[in-house]
Amino acid sequence: MTCSVQPCQSVKASPAQAGAGCFLRQRRLIFDMARQDFRNRYVGAMLGLVWSFVQPLVMTLILWAVITLAFNTNAVRGVPFALWLLTGLAAWNYFSEALFMTTGVFQEYAFLVKKVRFDITILPLVKIGSTLVAHIIFLLIVMLILWSSGIWPSLYWLQLLYYMLALVMLLQGLSWLTSALNVFARDVAYIVNVLLQFGFWMTPIFWDSGMLPERYQQSLALFIKLNPLAYIVLGYRQSFFLHTPFWADMSATLYFWAITGALLLAGGLVFRKLKPHFADVL
Repeated sequence: MTCSVQPCQSVKASPAQAGAGCFLRQRRLIFDMARQDFRNRYVGAMLGLVWSFVQPLVMTLILWAVITLAFNTNAVRGVPFALWLLTGLAAWNYFSEALFMTTGVFQEYAFLVKKVRFDITILPLVKIGSTLVAHIIFLLIVMLILWSSGIWPSLYWLQLLYYMLALVMLLQGLSWLTSALNVFARDVAYIVNVLLQFGFWMTPIFWDSGMLPERYQQSLALFIKLNPLAYIVLGYRQSFFLHTPFWADMSATLYFWAITGALLLAGGLVFRKLKPHFADVL
């Protein structure tokens, strides 16, 4: 693997332009590094890739058992609760794993950060890409489970490509921000971990507004719309079960992309400002 690459950023380019240009110029290197990173994650593990699927499947089983007993919930919007839960966890697990791994990416690849001719702008995207591989494989398993449960594929399943792209863009903005700050304050990684635990319960992964008392449903619906990850989780379910096009709720779509655009801009600016000092700190 070569580490001699052209710089991704120019002085005049905006963070978004620099990021897009970086990906286009370095896409081959990004793909190669993501593939190698994916392999390295399971080196020495007897079951290898299987471990990336065991955790969400076990979590699905536990939450299904607890919530079914506590709320007597067997189906949500006509969909078996276990399948409803599984699709929500699929989206969340990719987001949480990718964000946590990208936050510490510059510590992990410190030897590359110190190479003058290697542009470290691509490193968060390498982690996002390597976790995306496992996510895609897990989605294929989810599709097989849905098919075996009598839920047949439809054209709406193709919308998953849109929602995965949206999730990657959201992760890119967040990862530029958290990974850059984590170089100077290692507490950022712990803060991200705590926020992810909080976000798990605040995102409609194992619950739906219809499961709660009616007096809470209106305020909860507003809260869901303010949570950009809820857009992704609901989008997965709309694609798999509800057969709803992603443009059906245009206000939610515009809000998501406004938040994502703001994070890309803020993350890119912070990253560009702090990047020249990474090698000195690491």
